[in-house]
Amino acid sequence: MERTAPPLTGGERETLRAYLDYHRATLAWKCEGLTDEELRRPSMPPSTLSLLGLVRHMAEVERHWFRRTLAGEDLPHLWSDRHDFQAAYDAAGATREEAFAAWEAEIGHARRIEAAAESLDVTAYVASWREEASLRLVMLHLIHEYARHNGHADFLREAIDGATGA
Repeated sequence: MERTAPPLTGGERETLRAYLDYHRATLAWKCEGLTDEELRRPSMPPSTLSLLGLVRHMAEVERHWFRRTLAGEDLPHLWSDRHDFQAAYDAAGATREEAFAAWEAEIGHARRIEAAAESLDVTAYVASWREEASLRLVMLHLIHEYARHNGHADFLREAIDGATGA
């Protein structure tokens, strides 16, 4: 898998986009070449965290921040009828095909919404915070979320087949 390194110089928006795409590509890379069974393999009891669960969770995160929050779309969760973000982590019956299709579709929506925004200063109300947040903050939040979970993905992948590296 080829990942494009973020630029060392450039504008703020270009840099945020590049870092977000870099972290998206890192998660995909950590899953590359594994079977559905390997992707569903949990870390260690009592945790049920798996690479496929991370992909599903990040589909929910992309959907929530870009479509629900920034675009104001009234959408259900992908894997929960109770607005439970944790439900995505349960990948027991999931497949690479369905998880990656959902994740990639949400990334496509996120890119479209971000590109259409007039500037990074565009804001939207975040109900859980009871405040407005800018597109800039949303992008930074997603970069942080991916970076944190990519650390988990490093350990999950190494436990499956010994592969390391970021």
